[in-house]
Amino acid sequence: MSDTPATTSQFSAALEALLALNPNSLLQRMQIELLEASPQRVVARMPVEGNTQPYGLLHGGASVVLAETLGSVGSALHAGPKRISVGLDINATHHRAARSGLVTGVATAVHLGRTMATYEVVITDQQDRRICTARITCVLLSAAPS
Repeated sequence: MSDTPATTSQFSAALEALLALNPNSLLQRMQIELLEASPQRVVARMPVEGNTQPYGLLHGGASVVLAETLGSVGSALHAGPKRISVGLDINATHHRAARSGLVTGVATAVHLGRTMATYEVVITDQQDRRICTARITCVLLSAAPS
């Protein structure tokens, strides 16, 4: 990344290009809606309905999908156009159940380095109660020539 801060429009263009790579990704299937995205902070929401386990509670794996999506988007924006970001490690603690409505995930950069990016992700329900806390680390690799 250069020493010059990127503008919001540069991040928007990079995000659109990233999402266009695979229009049938898990992000779309889980109905994840990105609300804000920069290398420092990514925010998205996801419906509980359609992402539940047999008891009608938000599936823990759905929370992990949301967390990995947020960390991956942030680290891809940090990596820039000449590198790609791939998940290296993710862990999650599920604090309480969500039964309906939307959950919101906020990924905050913990470390933005040359070869790695790490985010803390907090997922809350519509009453702002913490549902899950996750940490994701992505490794930044050189992009293969097209």
